[in-house]
Amino acid sequence: MEIFLTEKHKIVRHAVRDFARREILPIAKDIDAEQRFPWEVVDKMASLGYFGIQVPKELGGAGMDTVSYITIIEEISKASASLGLCLSVHNSVAIYPILTFGNRQQHEKFVPDLACGKKIGAFCLTEPNAGSDASAIEATAIRDGDHYVVNANKVFVTNGGVAQTCLIFVRTDPAAGPKGISVIVAEKGTPGFVVGEIENLSGMRANPVCSIRLNECRIHESNLLAKEGQGLKIGLAALDTGRIGIAAQAVGIAQGALEEGIKYAKERIQFNVPIAKHQSIQNMVADMGTQVESARLMVYRAALLKDMGQPFSKEAAMAKLMASETASRVADMAVQIHGGYGYSKSYPVERYYRDARITRIYEGTSEVHRMVIARSLLS
Repeated sequence: MEIFLTEKHKIVRHAVRDFARREILPIAKDIDAEQRFPWEVVDKMASLGYFGIQVPKELGGAGMDTVSYITIIEEISKASASLGLCLSVHNSVAIYPILTFGNRQQHEKFVPDLACGKKIGAFCLTEPNAGSDASAIEATAIRDGDHYVVNANKVFVTNGGVAQTCLIFVRTDPAAGPKGISVIVAEKGTPGFVVGEIENLSGMRANPVCSIRLNECRIHESNLLAKEGQGLKIGLAALDTGRIGIAAQAVGIAQGALEEGIKYAKERIQFNVPIAKHQSIQNMVADMGTQVESARLMVYRAALLKDMGQPFSKEAAMAKLMASETASRVADMAVQIHGGYGYSKSYPVERYYRDARITRIYEGTSEVHRMVIARSLLS
């Protein structure tokens, strides 16, 4: 991996790793148990530029590249996957579409507050009857003069409980099928904007995932992103970028589980020796390390392609598929190394195990990623 990192990247990695160890790791267990969003740490991350990693400096961001972005996401996720998820979604599928498809007025209106962490962003696509099939969304936005009247019921919204700026996927032309889908930026506080109860999830418990409902919300037409009918195009572009972030998050989870497994294997004595001396444990550690490094390399490849301005959709899908599957396997083996203690909340591997599982579902399921990859290879 070192061959991909410049000195600047290494400085970024050292700084974020130190921050995560000092500020996040000590509270990771508690915020998971309490299902609490740690504003005290989030504010510190905002001051370091983590909420505007790739935003141009003229708009208040850090102006970093994609390699720096995935480095930050991995290190934060190794300490707390919930906070890594917050940053990934905020940067990749909230800010990125506005920067890429928005006009200057929208850049100036939305991006500075998002980049400095004053406001947190969310990506609202999933509905009760629309998940992997994004074209099945039922939310509507009907024109009324220079406004849209929006009705939507979005579920499993990452950052939903704390988000102030939400990208809402809606049907502006219900008769046009997939070509009638658009994206409207909705802001918390708009009459009819309702935040639902926080989901009681198995993992990612420090991220306030919830439903967001818009009931007869009147939103000005200036909040329409790009043009009517470009919603799926915007969504697919955002998800390509988002997959790199979630892949980096999964690598962070896997790396954390690997390190905990190694630490325990060196400390636990059975048959008068540390269990790290037993071949079966060594085999697991070897497989875990190899799989983590393989996944990390795939994530860096996708990030480098994006930084070079090259197509990266297939590589992002491969990286996300590989990294999420790796996170689950490695966390599972880390639990096995711990034996019965691995199933106890007293040890971090139990949390890594729960957090890893969702990475195979959100930002595109593993099955959808296989479809994307196969379609690319067979074309």
